[in-house]
Amino acid sequence: MEWDKTEKKQLLLYCIIAFGVTYVLGIFMWYGQKKGLDVSAFPNAQMMYPAAGVMFAYLLTAGRDKKMPRAFYVGYLILTVLMIVCAVLSIVMPDEIMMVGMTMVPLWTYVVQIAMMAGSILYWILLLASGKERRRAYGLFGSQWKTSILMILLFVALYFFRTFLSYIGEGEARTFFKIMAQPDSWIYLAVMPVNFFLVMAPFFGEEYGWRYYLQPLLQKRFGLRGGVLILGIVWGLWHLPVDFFYYSPGSGLQAAVSQQITCITLGIFFAYAYMKTNNIWVPVILHYINNNLIPVITGNYTASVLENQEITWAALIPALLVNGILFGGFLLSGVFSEKNREKRTD
Repeated sequence: MEWDKTEKKQLLLYCIIAFGVTYVLGIFMWYGQKKGLDVSAFPNAQMMYPAAGVMFAYLLTAGRDKKMPRAFYVGYLILTVLMIVCAVLSIVMPDEIMMVGMTMVPLWTYVVQIAMMAGSILYWILLLASGKERRRAYGLFGSQWKTSILMILLFVALYFFRTFLSYIGEGEARTFFKIMAQPDSWIYLAVMPVNFFLVMAPFFGEEYGWRYYLQPLLQKRFGLRGGVLILGIVWGLWHLPVDFFYYSPGSGLQAAVSQQITCITLGIFFAYAYMKTNNIWVPVILHYINNNLIPVITGNYTASVLENQEITWAALIPALLVNGILFGGFLLSGVFSEKNREKRTD
């Protein structure tokens, strides 16, 4: 099916924010990385852009739709702008530092963290204040929680199984069990559900943009399976600035290919879970789990756990096989059959 004029206009506005801002800010990241500056404020800000793109597009095209959660949208856009400003200032004024406890930390990185937590709290307030009808009309209402919980538990099981297989492949199975036996691992896992409510704005930022908005649009044009695969590629390309200037500056090309593997395969499972539940909070939670379990499975609880990774070409082959089988295999599910597409549009 073809997109109508409104959909095309909304998609253009969405891309200007979600991709245009990402790549423009990527220039600042490149400059900061080349100068040896702290660029950790940029990734969290970047995660906000997809949802900001959706909201920007809807606000400019939906007219006086009374069901739109305008206050929630405006609040989220303000938080996004604040995150961008802090990220840019971290490059323009890099020498600003402050004392947190007994540690000196970059001022703007700290401000971004505070803004994200304060913004997430305000986010929940505005979301609840918008009312059930507005949340339902714009994909913000949770549903089918029994199935949703099953999807979350399934993802966690697959995530740890994938991690175990990777340790086995490296001949380090004992290391996996040693890490999981550490008290820090269980304390961190216990705190994760609470922490979600304080830092969820960026994860919502990606999933509201990818799964709620762009996925159905691409599926309408390219089919249920084709749309998800294209979304995975697009999602991976969106990560290019953080791949080259944050995650793995020394092996950016390998990081970009690794990102494609991750985004396509995880994107399939996230799409599967979203289509099974019609609940945007499921992929939001899955995304949060995926990112925040990294300290647990690596045993590295420092703030720099994601920075300056060394990725080899050889490591991509097992990653492709394991992720392709465990997560990509869900593309064969009946959820993605064209017969199901007809039912969903009836």
